[in-house]
Amino acid sequence: MPESIPHDYSILRDAVVFLMASILVVPLVRRLGIDSVIGYLIAGLVIGPYGFGLVSEVEGTHRLAELGIVFMLFAIGLELSFDRLRTMALYVFGLGVAQVAITGAVIGAGVLAFGGTIGQAAIIGGALALSSTAFVLRLLSERGELSSHLGRAVLSVLLLQDLALVPGLAVVTALGQEPEELAWTLAEAGLKATVALVFLLAAGRLLLRPLYRVIAGTGNAELFIAATLLVVLGTAWGTALAGLPMALGAFLAGLMLAGTEYRHQIEADIRPVRGVLLGLFFISIGMLVDVGVVLPQLHWILLVAVALIAVKALLILGLCRAFGLPLPLAASAGLHLAQGGELAFVLFSLAMGAEALSVETGQFLLAVVAVSMATTPLLARAGRAAQSQLERRGLPSRTQLQAETEAYSGHVVIAGFGRVGQVIGKLLDERGYRWVAVDLDAKNVERSRKERLPVFFGDASQEEMVAAARIDSAKAMVITLDDPKAAKSVLTALRRKLPDLPVVVRARHHAHVQELLEKGATTVMPETTESSLLLGAAVLQELGDSKTDVDAAVRTVRKRSYPTSPSGSGLL
Repeated sequence: MPESIPHDYSILRDAVVFLMASILVVPLVRRLGIDSVIGYLIAGLVIGPYGFGLVSEVEGTHRLAELGIVFMLFAIGLELSFDRLRTMALYVFGLGVAQVAITGAVIGAGVLAFGGTIGQAAIIGGALALSSTAFVLRLLSERGELSSHLGRAVLSVLLLQDLALVPGLAVVTALGQEPEELAWTLAEAGLKATVALVFLLAAGRLLLRPLYRVIAGTGNAELFIAATLLVVLGTAWGTALAGLPMALGAFLAGLMLAGTEYRHQIEADIRPVRGVLLGLFFISIGMLVDVGVVLPQLHWILLVAVALIAVKALLILGLCRAFGLPLPLAASAGLHLAQGGELAFVLFSLAMGAEALSVETGQFLLAVVAVSMATTPLLARAGRAAQSQLERRGLPSRTQLQAETEAYSGHVVIAGFGRVGQVIGKLLDERGYRWVAVDLDAKNVERSRKERLPVFFGDASQEEMVAAARIDSAKAMVITLDDPKAAKSVLTALRRKLPDLPVVVRARHHAHVQELLEKGATTVMPETTESSLLLGAAVLQELGDSKTDVDAAVRTVRKRSYPTSPSGSGLL
């Protein structure tokens, strides 16, 4: 019996190792300014079989870690809906199919040019055409861009890539068969996958909402969480049995629950589990890298990884343009999707097992994919920079602003032209006041210019930009920026030159009011406080109070709520 204890507790020991590695390595790389994903990869490299060998069950760990992607795709499904997905059909089945087919063909042609066989070209081309769902969607989700135009295009391509795993697995399995047998194998896999998806969707439509209705009626929070885990893991298992990626089934389950009243609670319940498992997934990827293979060939691995990223980025950019995406978005999408993906590990491992690829070639390719995946945060940053730079071109800038406002006097300058700035512009138009706005959102500026509004691209915290808006001849300035730091920066720069100009500042929260007043704001409007006062006034009116009494109550509460301006200026 004593001899079996170490074996019995090996899973617990591995879990402790994973958590310790995460806690020690990830904060260290974050302090160095490196993305946490890189920290997880380094942790996996250190504790894996090719590092210090601290984890005993590598394959089982990787299978468990795949649940991180499963929960992530489920959460993404919750944020979408079938109606929104329907609008993405052109990108999924048009752009996505074209990306996998053309990228795979180009890479496969390169393999043939270097002396590979047709079978090797098909495997390598198909596997390297895929991108990293886990890395890319995590970054887009953290930035809140999944529902943006860029997010929808990238998500569409990644969904199609997940579907492409089905024929990819069939091709690897059927290598060596006659062409007729290969065609039958592909057709059989496609039919099986279609039947499984139809069954899953039908069952989900019929069962999920009634299931949650019954469980929610019990008022048992633990049972509600258990039901969510059952749905996620059950759909993942069902699609895996059909030869489909587990994450695809979870994504569909999330879609079916997206329009229900239970969505937000489900999302809150799975968030901690998703985060832990996703970190485990990135660690497991790092564990697959064989340092003994990588180091002697590091220069070749880096060269091939760079070539892969360059080829995919250019191809995807061209395809996105062909499907109507603007150049800035196309460039950003190309860089976001330029790395290799986790599904390539599945295909290469299966190919090595079937002896379709040699172990040396397979390990080399695994290292290339891992290196390219590690560059994803840098690629995403480069994508955003490229998009921002390209969007700036052709937009009205400081020179045009200076030319258009040359004859302006007694006007109002608006810093930030989001929803608040737009309302202020309409009010000024209604009363016949001339105004000009400066905003850093290129899409917003472009849309406003199409409506012939005096909105210009630029940073209002730069003195040159404000000067170009003829602030010295303005009657007032309004700062409507969301970010308190940005608002303070604009205010500070302005007060250095114009200490007496009336400046009205929007504050997101009451806590920012005093600081903005001390920085020189004439009037500060706390958004949350004012919306609460309006809501309270509506309640008092519904209770039968007269407008005079309601206005008096609002004035009293407002006076008590706001601090006094150092200069004695009035507050809204």
